[in-house]
Amino acid sequence: MLLLILSLILLLPTLIGWGLIAEKSFRFNLTEGISGRILSGILFLSLILTVGAFFFGINIYVEAIILCIGLLYFFKEKFYQKLSTFFKNAGWAFYGSAIMCVACASFYPFILDHFGYYIPTIRWLSEFGLIKGISNLDLTLGQMSVWHIFQAGFSHISDPFLRINLLVTVTYLIYIFENKNWIHLAFFPVFLFFLQSPSPDLPAYIFSLIVVYEIFAKPKINSGFLAFSIFIFTIKPTMIWLPVFVILNLIVRKEMSLKILLSGAFIFSFFIIKNIWTFGYPFFPLTIFDLNFPWKPNHEMMRQSSEYAVLKTYDAQYSSEQIKNFSPKEKITNWLFISGIKSVFNVGLIISLILYGVFAFIEKEKKHFILLGSLLLKSALILSFSAQYRFFLEVFPVIFIACFYSVNIKRFALIIFSAGSLATLSFLTYPQILMYLIPSFRLGNTMAQFKISQLYKPAEYFHNEYDSFKVGNLNYHVSKKYPFNYETPVPAISEGFVFDYQRLRIFPQWKNPDNTRSGFIWKKLDQKEKTELDNAIKVIKNNYQQP
Repeated sequence: MLLLILSLILLLPTLIGWGLIAEKSFRFNLTEGISGRILSGILFLSLILTVGAFFFGINIYVEAIILCIGLLYFFKEKFYQKLSTFFKNAGWAFYGSAIMCVACASFYPFILDHFGYYIPTIRWLSEFGLIKGISNLDLTLGQMSVWHIFQAGFSHISDPFLRINLLVTVTYLIYIFENKNWIHLAFFPVFLFFLQSPSPDLPAYIFSLIVVYEIFAKPKINSGFLAFSIFIFTIKPTMIWLPVFVILNLIVRKEMSLKILLSGAFIFSFFIIKNIWTFGYPFFPLTIFDLNFPWKPNHEMMRQSSEYAVLKTYDAQYSSEQIKNFSPKEKITNWLFISGIKSVFNVGLIISLILYGVFAFIEKEKKHFILLGSLLLKSALILSFSAQYRFFLEVFPVIFIACFYSVNIKRFALIIFSAGSLATLSFLTYPQILMYLIPSFRLGNTMAQFKISQLYKPAEYFHNEYDSFKVGNLNYHVSKKYPFNYETPVPAISEGFVFDYQRLRIFPQWKNPDNTRSGFIWKKLDQKEKTELDNAIKVIKNNYQQP
């Protein structure tokens, strides 16, 4: 916890400094106060790092420059005076909430994507930047969320434990307390489960709630919100509803301008270019708008990925063949009532949308109809591709904000926040409680109890046993007796993809083995390469037969 507090002491003024640069250079500021500068700094720095990642790895030298420039502007503008005033007047409620965030962030990461997606992605970005066609090496790496690009910029000095989401929640707390928007505290405890990993879900949820609240509560829409909403979309594309919501409100209120539109289009173009560079298509993991780039993934791999997404829709409780034979009615009912806790979210989504629809017709305000339409659009798209509950979790707090943004519920929100935060801390400390209450909560198996060492530094898992192989011109590594690439040096391939490549008789290759930035392509295996892959598979299988 001590090292996390020191990390915050370094990160907060750095990002405020970058926010001040954005404000002075482009007159860009999202909200008033300290939180507005931090949010502007996150957006501005993320764009700079995304551009830089096309040309170089985001290494320790890049981070040192980022810290120096940010801190220089922070002190140059004497913003420490405003920050000091806020902390003096913040009160015990703020500090208690912040310490709760730090405590929860100190636990072991347990989200599976942390091991198979977040860490490998950040490792590649730190060492090499954005690599063309990297989805041919490991399909999950084709996502390369802008949030992981941002995290890579602080992964060497200021946040080596990759707890950047702690910064987001503390910024959210600052926003809540300096604006006295207490309604946000009502669902804050849920976010404490996202602090142990650099999950892009958390910033996407929190930033979207700020945008929705500001649009509902303020008479005029901030000119930077379209750019910010598209930035949130680049963090997590399932947030497609948010730019739609902002655009329609700007049009209805007659506040849209060419400058606002161009700023949003500028960020959106970065997203498209980044995706094409790493994945070969504009929208990961969809194969629409095929421009036939030579580094796009194998067609059969993408078909398999689509099938897996459908399986995840039903929590892998049905086979692909069973799902194909579902009638339209069965598709809906089997999704709504899959066994386990996920059915609660699925049914809750439908009920929430219906109730909000009734509320919107009662209120008869355009902003409610726009939000309802935007959420329905998002829900329809998600249901069409992969209706996993985690893709629509933000819908619940968004609707809550929209319905009660003008109601003073400070006492209620503080009670819910206090009770919920203590419950969350208890679940993290004793995960057996959560697993007992919710038997279908599989992530509990990767949660570990509190250790006294967490008072000093956050808990981490380590798995660095791996085997090294070569197929064609690619030397690669595979974790030993472990399905993810967590601590395995790059280039690493998840063992599941190795088996897929064997079945499809293809394998990733360097386009030019003497130039890393040339990227990856896939090719059909010749006999020599097939033998090399078969030998690697034998070693992987033998590892599991050994004690």
